[in-house]
Amino acid sequence: MSVTLSRWLPGLVLSAALPLMAHAATETAPAEGPAYGPELQGFQYPYTLKHFAFESQGQKLQMGYMDVAANGKANGRTVVLMHGKNFCAATWDSSIKALSDAGYRVIAPDQIGFCTSSKPEHYQYSFQQLATNTQQLLKALGIQKATVLGHSTGGMLATRYALLFPEQVDQLAMVNPIGLEDWKALGVPYRTVDQWYQRELKVTAKGIRDYERTTYYDGRWKPEFDRWVDMLAGLSKGPGKTQVAWNSALIYDMIFTQPVYYEFKDLKMPTLLLIGTSDTTAIGKDLAPPEVKAKIGHYEVLGKQVAKLIPQSTLIEFPGMGHAPQMEEPEKFHQALLGWLGKTPSAP
Repeated sequence: MSVTLSRWLPGLVLSAALPLMAHAATETAPAEGPAYGPELQGFQYPYTLKHFAFESQGQKLQMGYMDVAANGKANGRTVVLMHGKNFCAATWDSSIKALSDAGYRVIAPDQIGFCTSSKPEHYQYSFQQLATNTQQLLKALGIQKATVLGHSTGGMLATRYALLFPEQVDQLAMVNPIGLEDWKALGVPYRTVDQWYQRELKVTAKGIRDYERTTYYDGRWKPEFDRWVDMLAGLSKGPGKTQVAWNSALIYDMIFTQPVYYEFKDLKMPTLLLIGTSDTTAIGKDLAPPEVKAKIGHYEVLGKQVAKLIPQSTLIEFPGMGHAPQMEEPEKFHQALLGWLGKTPSAP
């Protein structure tokens, strides 16, 4: 295993992963925005990008990550950030700054299959595997215990990490995590990996933007969100796009078939749920029959329900905000997050 600084060369594209919005796109949609390499070469991260080399499932892989020191007086604590499915470590930029300014060391990796990290030809994706990869990174960095903060799919991963390595988690925080319900059990139809793959190949910037505006931001849009749309769409414009699309399809299958919902009761550390109540995200919602679609993705209800399942939970709601309150209203969000981190005792 090794940790190295990035040596990026500008490159052309590979494909990203947004099947949920792919229905808004077409095969003949015109190219929009910049194109990026298969590991996001050409896209500028907000802090120095490093790489962790390791072996997994018989393959040599690497994870891109940012390791940002406390800005000013350090408090001796570390926060590990876990990004969502349609996000990257770079989308944590305002959170990294807020946490660093408050004295925390911040580690923000891109998981295998995402953004600046490897897209293997074959990989058995599981939340346990991604959690283990992350634990290996932290071990290489000499981090024995940390606060874990996950957003969206990163909330499912953070939950699995906390269940696998409870002694290494001081506090757990989740921002609009998906997986607060079991879509399969609620009647959402199964989509095969091949079907996910075909949808991934049709991703466009317009499809991403339309989906995020409707589902993530309750019809609202800020110009600064366009950078993240271009980041995702830029991954789907080059000769390697099929490999990224295939990894993305495997990851969506993992998300749909590996619920963490039934294990929230087993979390042993102080846990914070940060919920934008206007969020309507639900995997496979576009395929669900009307009676199923009507009952899934209601975060104003889900946050309250799951808070009752977690033994040491605190729920903070952001009325009127959507799937990414840390990006939508960063000042209000980080005030709430830092307030909880500062007053909540760590796990013993």
